[in-house]
Amino acid sequence: MSRLREKYQSEITPSLMGKFNYQSVMQVPKIEKVVINMGVGDAVANSKALDVAVEELQQITGQKPVVTKAKKSIAGFRLREGMPIGAKVTLRGERMYQFLDKLVSVSLPRVRDFRGVSKKSFDGRGNYTLGVKEQLIFPEIDYDKVSKVRGMDIVIVTTANTDEEARELLTQIGMPFQK
Repeated sequence: MSRLREKYQSEITPSLMGKFNYQSVMQVPKIEKVVINMGVGDAVANSKALDVAVEELQQITGQKPVVTKAKKSIAGFRLREGMPIGAKVTLRGERMYQFLDKLVSVSLPRVRDFRGVSKKSFDGRGNYTLGVKEQLIFPEIDYDKVSKVRGMDIVIVTTANTDEEARELLTQIGMPFQK
């Protein structure tokens, strides 16, 4: 069992129950899944770029990504409907906790000029989205093998009903929000 999951069960759950006066343990918000999405716009001209992105995502998450395809054709971007233009991974359970633990304790502190993640990126229903500008902050990525710096979106889906509850949950997990 991962470190973060133990911490969630032993420390975070009781403290959230105290703070929001839940009646039952089942009301305590928990993290449902983490979706990591990497858009690879240059895959239109260069299909090798997508393979590299898929491989990098797999190294970071330890799980095989799904290739996402274009929903619409956009002539200005030379894009046809159905062309592969990205990759995404949905993590749940054990892998999700391991990834979050690593994200919070190792990767985010490695970001240059890091002042914390935005407090405003909640969607109103207790989900949080985080943009990462470069894949180099993950320890699994070998700096010398990187051909192009790519960003990704990390969406953390929680069962919280309000942003306030979700923020408290993520803060206790160790998400470094801006002061």
